[in-house]
Amino acid sequence: MDPVNAGRGAIFDLDGTLLDSMHVWTDVDNEFLRGRGFDVPADYAESIAHLSFDGCARYTIARFGLPDTPEELMDEWNRMAFTEYATTVPLKPHAGEYLRHLKATGARLAVATSLPPNFREPVLRRLGVFDLFDALCSVDDVGHVAKDKPDVYLYAAERIGVAPRDCTVFEDILAGIRAVKSVGMTAWAMYDASSQSQWRDIRAAADGVMHDFDEAPRIL
Repeated sequence: MDPVNAGRGAIFDLDGTLLDSMHVWTDVDNEFLRGRGFDVPADYAESIAHLSFDGCARYTIARFGLPDTPEELMDEWNRMAFTEYATTVPLKPHAGEYLRHLKATGARLAVATSLPPNFREPVLRRLGVFDLFDALCSVDDVGHVAKDKPDVYLYAAERIGVAPRDCTVFEDILAGIRAVKSVGMTAWAMYDASSQSQWRDIRAAADGVMHDFDEAPRIL
């Protein structure tokens, strides 16, 4: 598809943006680290927020001097979190309605996430929005490059055939918003309690902010 003539694109992060799911990972962090004899450092969640799943595992091993391999940590975290995604994690308020609205306007929709692939499809299917997306993209698709770089967002734009300047990205983390803006994309920030300490900087960096998808732009 010729991106110059492809219309508008909307690219969505999952955890903390489309999905009200960050509490799951807070619980995993607490249970995992305390089980290893560590308190959860105050800066831990923000330190890993922009990383790939593999990057989170490597960071955690290095920071706490753990003997595990990244694969062993990821397997353990997967087991701890999967049931919540499979059964209870909800969409953020009015997210489903907003996705359907954009689809009806002719926008092309993509996911750009750090969430492992074995999580994203089941939860999106359970929530009834899987078929609304034209592409599902992950940091795993771009060599585990973290979200402080624009690679995954650019890859998502390429997959849906829309030029970056014609894409609006919905994110909840400061690093991602800054990466999006660095390549000329429009950035809308979704408030999430996990990023509360950075909300002032997020508001300054983003083109728009919201607490609910009722506040999202009706036309991209």
